[in-house]
Amino acid sequence: MLDKQLEAMMVQAQAAGMPDLCDLPPEACRGLYRQILAAADVPPADVGVSEHRGSVDGTAVHVRVYTPRGAAGALPVILYFHGGGYALGDLDGYDNVCRQLCHDSGAIVASAAYRLAPEHPFPAAPDDAWAALQWVAEHARRFGGDPARLAVAGDSAGAALATVVAIQARDAGGPAIRFQALVYPPAAGGHEGDYPSHQRHAAGPTLTLRTMEYFNGHYFGAAGKAPDWRGAPLLAPSLAGLPPALLLLAAHDPLRDEALAYGEALLAAGNAVTIVEYHGLAHGFISMGGGIAAARLAQQQLAAVLRQALG
Repeated sequence: MLDKQLEAMMVQAQAAGMPDLCDLPPEACRGLYRQILAAADVPPADVGVSEHRGSVDGTAVHVRVYTPRGAAGALPVILYFHGGGYALGDLDGYDNVCRQLCHDSGAIVASAAYRLAPEHPFPAAPDDAWAALQWVAEHARRFGGDPARLAVAGDSAGAALATVVAIQARDAGGPAIRFQALVYPPAAGGHEGDYPSHQRHAAGPTLTLRTMEYFNGHYFGAAGKAPDWRGAPLLAPSLAGLPPALLLLAAHDPLRDEALAYGEALLAAGNAVTIVEYHGLAHGFISMGGGIAAARLAQQQLAAVLRQALG
């Protein structure tokens, strides 16, 4: 059963004639996505904010750093990647989400920008994410962070990027990541599998199968499938030896089953994994804390787990 507040929100959107994102060209799609995020956002938490830019091996890095007020000493760092199907979203759209995560967790949150499709198709996003991880780990002390207490986190496409950089860090021997928090990750990268939720929730309520295919087409090209595991972490040659993980799933999400499959694959590879499913919520709930009480609770639970994991 759909959460009553979410159901009311969807009825209101339908009455307003809101189109499916995939029925719009990318720029119009991005504008609508910004409106959707703003409509359900939490009030901005009072935290410190600073902008940082750099580069790693020629790849530009831009992170917005959120710091708890009154904090003393070196703080844990959460590197956060926003959602949006690799084609939408930006630091401004996820500003309040990251402010709230910073406030609730007591950790520094470094929100990383990455290039978007279709202007910058795969592998631009994982290239940027990997550069951001290396830069944040190297420069954490510059903004009061403790690089020995580093987590990666993200929602939707950002969750896939978070776990991809965790795999890359394992293979490269660092940076050391203590924890990964993954909110409804698209783990199959357009590849077929046993994912009944694709059809069960093909019409949404928030993310539709058509929109998933729209994003995959922009990001991966005409085939709509990831050419390697950096776009589909379920295809990684090995998932052993990764940081402990939290996966947050939404029952009314076409991505639910592939995200669950990824969590189960992490478990099967010997990793410590906690999987939490929100039975009344749908894709995108981590950005809906201002309009849906259950989504706000999910935000707080995410922050609490990260606070505990990072000490």
